[in-house]
Amino acid sequence: MSRTDTAGSLDTAPPGDAGFHRSLGLFDSTMIVVGGMIGSGIFLVSADMARLLGSASWVLAAWGLTAILTLTAALSYGELAAMMPRAGGQYVYLREAFSPLAGFLYGWTLFAVIQTGTVAAVSVGFARYAGVLLPFVSEDRYLVPPIHLSERYAVSLSVAQLVGVAIVAFLTWTNTRGIDYGRIVQNVFTTAKTAAVVGLVVIGIAFGASWETIGANFTNAWTPVGPTPVAPGLDATSIYGLLVALAIAQVGSLFASDAWNNITFTAGEVKNPRRDVPLSLALGTGLVMALYLAANVTYFVTLPLQAVQTVPADRVAAASLEVALPGVGAALLAVGIMISTFGCANGMLLSGARAYYAMARDGLFFRGAGRLNARGVPATGLVIQGLWTALLVLPRTYDPATGAYGNLYGSLLDYVVSAALLFYILTIAGVFRLRWTRPEAPRPYKAVGYPIVPALYIVAASGILVVLALYRPTTTWPGFVIVMLGLPVYALFSRSAALAARVRDRSEGERP
Repeated sequence: MSRTDTAGSLDTAPPGDAGFHRSLGLFDSTMIVVGGMIGSGIFLVSADMARLLGSASWVLAAWGLTAILTLTAALSYGELAAMMPRAGGQYVYLREAFSPLAGFLYGWTLFAVIQTGTVAAVSVGFARYAGVLLPFVSEDRYLVPPIHLSERYAVSLSVAQLVGVAIVAFLTWTNTRGIDYGRIVQNVFTTAKTAAVVGLVVIGIAFGASWETIGANFTNAWTPVGPTPVAPGLDATSIYGLLVALAIAQVGSLFASDAWNNITFTAGEVKNPRRDVPLSLALGTGLVMALYLAANVTYFVTLPLQAVQTVPADRVAAASLEVALPGVGAALLAVGIMISTFGCANGMLLSGARAYYAMARDGLFFRGAGRLNARGVPATGLVIQGLWTALLVLPRTYDPATGAYGNLYGSLLDYVVSAALLFYILTIAGVFRLRWTRPEAPRPYKAVGYPIVPALYIVAASGILVVLALYRPTTTWPGFVIVMLGLPVYALFSRSAALAARVRDRSEGERP
């Protein structure tokens, strides 16, 4: 089967998209962007960033850099989304700009870790915060105690893990019922969690801010104090060390801001995709990054820098709200994070299956994932995704020195932050390539500031990637290995697709 047969031309939707129900308006699309971005990261990662940078002002600057990068990327993606308003989104962009292999390696990484690992993480995050209100929901209360597979790896089923698996199963089922079910869940929970972040900011500043804290954090604001070294003899107190620390800090803030591209996967179900997908990318990322900056201001007007750096389990948002509302702040935030993680998991499950649908239509994923059910959704793809996500909840890491258990998906997510950044760089490079190779293609929306703004993103993101490869190799190179593991898988799917095409052609030739 040729690429033309499977993909169609750039200016028309492929026949396989015809069965989707175009039910998503601009508000729905924006809620998918916002809902995918806001998970639990914003409530946690600023603590580690504060340790790296040793300054409240530099933490805010790091978030500002993340905001610029995210908005720039989203505005650049808008051009591709308007050109190719199809189910599959970023997978399709990479396939058309470079090759089917480039698209597949992204889709492979998305399925193996990025989408499924993130859903596993936020589902167990839901369970952890449910444990604040219901203490029996605990990672230490086992239905199946850890069974060690090796010295450092085990599998288990705790009550918290069971709740995480149940969330995945429930949301997978609701999304198989049709796009309207997923849309309603997404809109309700995204609206609620956006209100929760706004509430955190308003309550924190109104009832928790103090001039003493502000003075302590912002006097000599740009002088790092006691930052964690990024390498032996190198920390944020030197200019070079500060630049390196800013790049490494992006791991946390970019991870907390990720998944804004999920709306591109669902373009086949947007009513007016050429207008609404680019617009929702701009509106959604702009709203979330403004909320994230406001949340971080709240942290540093309510908590001294040292408190942010040393807060237990990095729960900086909970500590901030507890200052504003002693005795009830932690419980309120637990409810807010449960709402946030539930909505995040729903949006990512909903959208991820559309990417696998596009891959399957090209013969590069399990065939059943490329079919729609009677309700117009890729139910088989949703189920496959849900099963793999649930499996990622079960493996545990083990530290023999401390006897502590962790979660395997957490390690995997650390590994693929750099890989995800690489695919963002490649996709924006695809804007340049398609301008050159297909100048005649319709572009209802063009990347803002082209070519300068997209080029600046590529340069800045590439610089961050180089720093991570040099100073965080243990969490960078394994991510690239995960991507490369897709090569033999691609070969298997390609061979299977070619064989199926030959069989089909032979059977058609034998018809009377």
